[in-house]
Amino acid sequence: MSQDIRDFVTPSCELLALGEPTHQEPAFAAVRNRLFAQLVDHGFRSIALESDRVAALTVNDFVQEGGGTLDAAMAEGFSHGFGELDPNRRLVAWMREFNEGRPVEERLAFHGFDAPMETMSAPSPRPHLEHARAYLGLDLDLASLAGDDERWSRTEAVMDPAMSPGATPEADRLRVIADDMLTTLHARAPQLIAATSRAEWHRARIHLTAGLGLLRYHRQSARRIEQDARITLLGATRDALMAQNLLDIRSLEARRGATLVFAHNRHLQRSLSTIPVGEADLDWFGAGAVLGALGVPYTFVAGSLGRSEALGLREPGPDTYEGVLQRRITTWGLTAPDTIPAARTRTDTTPPQGYFPLDPATLDAADAVLHIADGAHGYGSHGDGTHGDRL
Repeated sequence: MSQDIRDFVTPSCELLALGEPTHQEPAFAAVRNRLFAQLVDHGFRSIALESDRVAALTVNDFVQEGGGTLDAAMAEGFSHGFGELDPNRRLVAWMREFNEGRPVEERLAFHGFDAPMETMSAPSPRPHLEHARAYLGLDLDLASLAGDDERWSRTEAVMDPAMSPGATPEADRLRVIADDMLTTLHARAPQLIAATSRAEWHRARIHLTAGLGLLRYHRQSARRIEQDARITLLGATRDALMAQNLLDIRSLEARRGATLVFAHNRHLQRSLSTIPVGEADLDWFGAGAVLGALGVPYTFVAGSLGRSEALGLREPGPDTYEGVLQRRITTWGLTAPDTIPAARTRTDTTPPQGYFPLDPATLDAADAVLHIADGAHGYGSHGDGTHGDRL
């Protein structure tokens, strides 16, 4: 057992994916902060969270340049309510402090790698497409084609194909226009970058790819197929967009250093992800499985939790994977999966907890396991005594 993430990082690692088994236990984000501080000492220069990539530009402006305020970065720079989490606020504040006075090439960068959506709802692509249109200086009436933003953003637009605008002639036209704008953005890159900056060009590209992603997601929402099949398709589409974003982030960060990725295990694991929805178990490949299949140098650390007052999660059974780890680890620690003997999958969890227990498929494709024995211990412990304690 170790509390040093560097024991599990190979020199060729470009993406180190740290998973959490639930979003509802803040101890994982707190431990993530300490591990990221270790990795920064090891040459990592960026972190990517399961949050809206476009919104995260606001956070990156703050941590790299001091643009705006910490309060604004937390309020505007996260999706899924993650800006309200204290460990995330500590992370952003620490990154800004670290970057102060450092050369640009040595500063830490903050990224989101999620698409600008929730699983069961997605906003209008209009604002993102209009950002790109303005950057390109084009005269296009995108608002008339998009129509009322509310017709895209309501839950029914995703859950009921009859209410979806994703397959309308106007949506088809928007996809063609967005694709043409992406071609133009690249074709005019030398001129545009000379007139603005490389950072502004990439910002326009991020907005444009987000708009295209939303159009693709809404197009899938409009498919008139059985509901479980639709949800599976939407989940797979979102994870595919996540994988594309991570590939793009790595293209931006490759010369500066490796990237820590933090998200739910189900998005990051290399094996097929199984999600219980109602009475059915739905399967699709997450972003980690996509990247692994593409041969990206990728290390996956699966998150595991013993007990948690925040979740109402009690002590795991001694014959479960978590129970085995619980006997070894009293606070939190990292261990190799091949040292964990065969056990049974935990069954004492409930859907509202959002907790996905360790299972053989997850462990077989993991490079390490981060186990937190108790959420209170993980959140309160100060780890290895590095400057990460300030996080």
